[in-house]
Amino acid sequence: MSTPQPMPTITPLRDTWRQLMTSARSRAPRLRASLIGLAIAAMLQGLALACLMPLFQALMPRPEWANALPWLAAMTGLMLASMTVQWWSQGFDYRGDMVQNTHELRTALGEQLRRVPLEQLQDKRAGEVNATLLGSVDENLSYLLTVAGMMAHALITPVVVALAALWLDWRMGLILLLVFPLLIPLYRWRRPAYGRGMRMLADANARASSDILEYTQGLPVFRAACCVGQQAQALQASFQHLETIQSIGQKRGAKPNLILASVMELAILLVVFVGTLFVVQGSMALAILAALMVIVVRFAEPLATFVLYAKVIDLIEAALGKIDAMLSIAPLPQQQPAQMPTTFEVAFENVTFRYANTDAPTLDSLNARLPTHSLTALVGPSGSGKTTVTRLLMRHADPQAGRVTIGGVDVRAIAPEQLNALVSVVFQDVYLFNDSILANIRMAKPDASDAEVEAAARAAHCHDFITRLPDGYATRVGDIGGRLSGGERQRISIARAMLKNAPIVILDEPTAALDTESEVAVQMAIDALVRDRTVIVIAHRLSTIAAADQILVIDGGKVVEAGQHETLLARDGRYARMWQAQQSAKRWHAASVQA
Repeated sequence: MSTPQPMPTITPLRDTWRQLMTSARSRAPRLRASLIGLAIAAMLQGLALACLMPLFQALMPRPEWANALPWLAAMTGLMLASMTVQWWSQGFDYRGDMVQNTHELRTALGEQLRRVPLEQLQDKRAGEVNATLLGSVDENLSYLLTVAGMMAHALITPVVVALAALWLDWRMGLILLLVFPLLIPLYRWRRPAYGRGMRMLADANARASSDILEYTQGLPVFRAACCVGQQAQALQASFQHLETIQSIGQKRGAKPNLILASVMELAILLVVFVGTLFVVQGSMALAILAALMVIVVRFAEPLATFVLYAKVIDLIEAALGKIDAMLSIAPLPQQQPAQMPTTFEVAFENVTFRYANTDAPTLDSLNARLPTHSLTALVGPSGSGKTTVTRLLMRHADPQAGRVTIGGVDVRAIAPEQLNALVSVVFQDVYLFNDSILANIRMAKPDASDAEVEAAARAAHCHDFITRLPDGYATRVGDIGGRLSGGERQRISIARAMLKNAPIVILDEPTAALDTESEVAVQMAIDALVRDRTVIVIAHRLSTIAAADQILVIDGGKVVEAGQHETLLARDGRYARMWQAQQSAKRWHAASVQA
């Protein structure tokens, strides 16, 4: 389970505006216009309400319709104009701009996932990425215009009324201008707490999402290990953490929220009290006081709840921060001009690589040369750097020193799409998507015909078992391919690699977890796959790579031995000791079975 995150910082409002406009992408001008329109609508409403003061003067104590009707017409026209502008501004939501914006934003995040160095992406939990792609995008704009409209009417409209009141009674106008801007310091006082609370809540939700996904995917393992309850307790702890964050926000926010509402209510009562005092003293017309009372009653609730509206802005800021963090991850730099190799020998030249947040290098000045159309096996203890070698070839990350080349071309000079086309990978743990077998194979070559897919399946020795399935090639494999056996999944993965027909093949011990019958079938498929290709095999069972063209023994991030099987045995070095240890284990196993 994940560890608690450090206390989040508060984003300045100008940065929030920048992030918002950036996330709006092609709809940024339309969103900017809508927000400006809401401000204009609030100003127009303020002018309309200000018309109440001269209107009441014309009606009290005796109605003077000649003077009242123009003000009534002006107020009506301004209210209609305010409603029209607000309706147009809210069109960002109901005319589909918001939907298009969220679609563009998710598309941009999806494209970013293709560019993000996989080394960095592996540090993020799947649930956190899911929360960013779904929850954060929805939180970004779903409530924005509604809340912006409420805040504009709670802040801009009263200020416009106060400015207009200066014309009729400068004293009341000045008092209103002193009261209404109280919102700003009150908001600034509470904003850091709201901001931290919303960010902590967003992090807790992301953590819970990740833990739910991890628990669901690992449920078969948990059951097999008889630790369903333990893991459920860990998941429950994540839920408890989320509940704690929510409770803290409610408890700590109750008193300040009550104070904020009370201050604004008292301020409004002060306006009424002072106005009444002026009327009693005869220095202000009763009509002005009556109009002001109608106006302050109109603003009482919006002003008292203004800071609560602002909490949603902090929710949006938290979502924008997650989106911005994902989009700001820089892709690996591309050397120019781009090049494309014409031959496919692979070389590692003085390669040094250190993973982030680690002290010792995983690879330390590693040198290796893998000839074209050869099979090279990488062996060594766990953590020696074997997998890192293949990851650098596929450019999941770049080395801090040295270079990796294909056909003499630095992989940093090969366009990512072209580099991906040069390498096929058959992993030990096969990942199949919850789609048909046909689609899972065809993903290696989306424009492949059904006949090409079937030819690849035949070459990978999986056509027969596929045709025995109820729906044949249309059979859905289930989540992560769970409806198929390990050997069947592995052969589909090999069929996918054969359809791709890449000149370089990486095999990550594809038969390690298979039974004997499945291993034979998979090995036959592998023999067809590696023909006339540059092949790299990560091997743990040395008996499977005895016929390799060369064997590289890696330890401590260096190639400590290199050669063919017989040559390395004759040297009686590291490889020979590994071989003898495995042979002894086999003999012990055979003896125990016979006994």
